Amino acid sequence: MERLPTSPGERPARGQAPPGDSSEAIRTTQATLEEWAFHQSPCLLAIFGTDLCLLRVNEAMERALARTQDELRGLRLADIVPGPSGEETAGRMRTVLETGEPRRAEAALRTADAGPQAGRPVTLTPLKDGDGRVCGVCLTAQDGLEDPAAAERQNAARLKDAAARLGTTLDLGRTVQELGDVTVPLLADLTAVDLMDFPRSAEDTSPAAATEPVVLRRAALRSVDTRDPAPASAVGGTTAYAAASPPVRCLVTGRPERYTAAEPTFGRWLEHDEAAAYLRALGAHSLLAVPLLTGGTTLGVVLFGRRRDREPFGPEDVLIAEELAARAAVSIHNARRHTRARTTTMALQRSLLPQTLPDQTALDIASRYLPAGSQAGVGGDWFDVIPLSGARVALVVGDVVGHGIRASATMGRVRTAVRTLADVDLPADELLTHLDDLVLHLSVEEGSATDPAAETAGGIGTTCLYAVYDPVSRRCTLARAGHPPPAVVAPDGAVRFLDVPAGPPLGLGGLPFEAVETELPEGSILALYTDGLLEARDHDIDVALDKMFAELARPATTLDTVCDRVLTALLSHRPDDDVALLVARTRALHADRVAAWDLPFDASVVADARHYADSQLTAWGLEDAAFVTELMVSELVTNALRYGRPPVQLRMIHQGSTLICEVFDSSSTTPHMRRARTFDEGGRGLLLVAQLAQRWGTRHDRIGKTVWAEQSLTTP
Repeated sequence: MERLPTSPGERPARGQAPPGDSSEAIRTTQATLEEWAFHQSPCLLAIFGTDLCLLRVNEAMERALARTQDELRGLRLADIVPGPSGEETAGRMRTVLETGEPRRAEAALRTADAGPQAGRPVTLTPLKDGDGRVCGVCLTAQDGLEDPAAAERQNAARLKDAAARLGTTLDLGRTVQELGDVTVPLLADLTAVDLMDFPRSAEDTSPAAATEPVVLRRAALRSVDTRDPAPASAVGGTTAYAAASPPVRCLVTGRPERYTAAEPTFGRWLEHDEAAAYLRALGAHSLLAVPLLTGGTTLGVVLFGRRRDREPFGPEDVLIAEELAARAAVSIHNARRHTRARTTTMALQRSLLPQTLPDQTALDIASRYLPAGSQAGVGGDWFDVIPLSGARVALVVGDVVGHGIRASATMGRVRTAVRTLADVDLPADELLTHLDDLVLHLSVEEGSATDPAAETAGGIGTTCLYAVYDPVSRRCTLARAGHPPPAVVAPDGAVRFLDVPAGPPLGLGGLPFEAVETELPEGSILALYTDGLLEARDHDIDVALDKMFAELARPATTLDTVCDRVLTALLSHRPDDDVALLVARTRALHADRVAAWDLPFDASVVADARHYADSQLTAWGLEDAAFVTELMVSELVTNALRYGRPPVQLRMIHQGSTLICEVFDSSSTTPHMRRARTFDEGGRGLLLVAQLAQRWGTRHDRIGKTVWAEQSLTTP
């Protein structure tokens, strides 16, 4: 009697007849059949021991892996199938050993005849002895020899399901890459998306256009071949397709074009044209070119290629490719339109925001602006730094409701209005009141009840924080319209919110705005921001506030470092809303840079005022400015005595390379320049001041006014 195999490595000869009829022979025949069933099964089988090392495989597995059992024995699955899928399946095998329950793993077995991204699902079954102990694991997979028609139907169903994933975002790069991910390897071994830089209408793609080469830009390339493509085929590069090439013919006809290597036209192009190098490298023998069409506009072409080990494209493939290309074309068109609109909006917004911060010495300032990363588009946040009279500086942060170009345009109008109102030195609460009236008027002019965007276009709901810091008194006056309160960091590192009454957002009307005044020691840090900084999706507002306070309290050599720390701590991704951040450290003008004199309400005091000014300039070492300063002081004091009311005060401020002369009186009458006639005795004072000063103006207080003139010094 022939000895039957007793070890895993021994196999009975195929077709050998089972021995005699004895019970021993019956048992032997059963063992022989079991061995034959294991080795000749069309299923892929592998047995692993309790140490997860491979013990044996059948012939189907050997063919699938293109390796013999002797080469595989003793290897772990992660060595046979390198990569994440092998590691994950090995972990499931350990779970099978521990629990004794079968498990399934998708795309776990990558075989020699599949692409690098393709993997077969496997079933992991525990092998138990008579006592129920798990002694090994059997890995089972189908060999893929199912009915070709059924396989095609299954692929078609998968493609239709996958088509629903196209166009999930307005990101152009991701949209075209999704088309490649969906179609490789289900439909093709290679998918290339080539787009026109300037899409053509149906009238432009006439047959006459076929006489000239067409330059297309490679937007996406997906292939089962993992080697780097030729430089001419790299994503982002351009390719000039000859007039008679399949891609150009597809663009001209506006219909799918199907080719095989047996066709002379396609064969010559594939063999000799450098633009087809990536198809030659793939070993393509079948090509399907489908135009990307939407709304009568041609956006480009998508090329599908198959290698020689697959059937050429058939009519059913053409229908599927057309449907996928149509979906992709709509998504590409929308993504391009969104990109253009976003680019235009961002360009407009950048032009409306401060390009550089103005020169001033009252505050050290740093700022950051981050546009929104969401599909809603760029919003209408803004910030501003406005030098005022008397060495003061205004800080502004605001947020217009809505997104897109209309929000940016509204932001520009509101920001211009704030600068105009600040230029006339309105108090903070009065400025917001005037701004509220302006927004109400804008909303009436902008739209009607039939326009759903009318309210936001007019700026209704806009929030704003307006602060004015005076380096002489070291006091800051603030008012806000529905905006988050500012944070202040004391020189000792203590952080707190300033208690500024909220007030309603602009354009709602009915409620007054209230200003508060607080003293800020020299070296204090003031942080103004928009709500996009605190409304991150991955944490609540309390956590965001704690993080912001912690970063503001950390010592830093520069305010740019403070801004970067705050943004890094609070934003782990592109913000969903615009973020504006304005950080300022206070400086102070000490007594040696400010001089003030109370003047009697008498015409004879003009000479004394000139003397006071001359003496102070000598003390500051500014004798060269004495002549111009005495003239301006004389004219300002004379006007106050002639047209104002007591008390009268003269104040001089030396701030860096700037000298400021101010005269206060308790009258609220605003002085005006007028054209003096030849024989008029007055009317030339303010004209002279305007000629001598770099800038001048009037600042109204609760009681009285201050007329000021500012001149640049030739020496600091």
